Amino acid sequence: MMSILDRYIAVTMVRSTVLTVLVLVGLLLFFSLVEELDQVGRGDYLVLDAFVVGILSAPRYLFEVFPVAALIGSLVGLGGLASHSELVAMRAAGFSLRAIMFAVLKTGLLMMLVALIFGELIAPQSEQLAQQLRLEKQQRQVTLKSQYGFWAKDESAFINIRKIESGVQLRDIYIYEFNDQDRLQLATHAEQAKYQGDHWTLHGISQSQISDTGVETRTLDQARWGSVLDPSLLSVLVVEPTMLPIWSLSRYIDFMQANGQSAIDYQVAYWLKLANPLSTLVMLLLAVPFVLGNLRSNSMGQRIFLGAVVGASFFMLTRAMSYVAVIYQINPALTALLPTAIFMTVTLLMVRKVR
Repeated sequence: MMSILDRYIAVTMVRSTVLTVLVLVGLLLFFSLVEELDQVGRGDYLVLDAFVVGILSAPRYLFEVFPVAALIGSLVGLGGLASHSELVAMRAAGFSLRAIMFAVLKTGLLMMLVALIFGELIAPQSEQLAQQLRLEKQQRQVTLKSQYGFWAKDESAFINIRKIESGVQLRDIYIYEFNDQDRLQLATHAEQAKYQGDHWTLHGISQSQISDTGVETRTLDQARWGSVLDPSLLSVLVVEPTMLPIWSLSRYIDFMQANGQSAIDYQVAYWLKLANPLSTLVMLLLAVPFVLGNLRSNSMGQRIFLGAVVGASFFMLTRAMSYVAVIYQINPALTALLPTAIFMTVTLLMVRKVR
């Protein structure tokens, strides 16, 4: 339940946070568009395609900058209330510091839910669409990425790659070759493929040659594969762990560990996604002691600057700890939650000093 004062604080914070999100995402989209425009002219990639790819990246940017946007928005919103002595009047009327913090938390939970919807449901899908559009236009190849892997058309053949480990190493490949009458004449399955120099080499091959007289099967240890598939195309199809929803990350981690492979990148991304909502709440709470402490007389520009500095520090610390986890094989849960724990401790210490 939210009281009138809760709702008043919520509306103020949401308004300023939405404005901050629009500004930050707009800046990131501008720089992204500049980068995309540099690629205009490659294949069939046009200016309109660059704009579409940039817009499709917006949900990902929103999820990534939301903790920082929440801090800046809260500083601006609550700072405005403090500048007009509204927070002082609330406290004089019996609205305690704890009540203000609970109002901020309630608002934060609602905003966090919206951010999670973008980060887990919308961003992965829009990012995949952007990636597919860019590749199809630049490489002039019809491609499809589905739950059954990556599909591509290679002249008269259709290729299905179930697992892309890197741009130069593939696993579980199916190749279906058709004749001039569009009839299947050769079906090939390879356990893996590696790009060597200027060609692909298939390993662990089983083939079925189909003709009017029947089906002939054979196996080969390895064979040269003269596909026009570009390793650079496939390398960008390797899904970035941070772009996967949390349930997909969990499946990837289980799969890679079951196959004896290192899943540290996916574990770091998994715990960062879990820590993101907590980070948002901490950033929101951090604004309260700042505003009630020494920001009453500060201008809006000073509040925005302070929020940007603190938010940037948190962002860089989080990124640095994720790199530490990957390089030194440190527990991903510890490195992902440590920055949040540090800033939460600072927040609680600052709250104790507020009168």
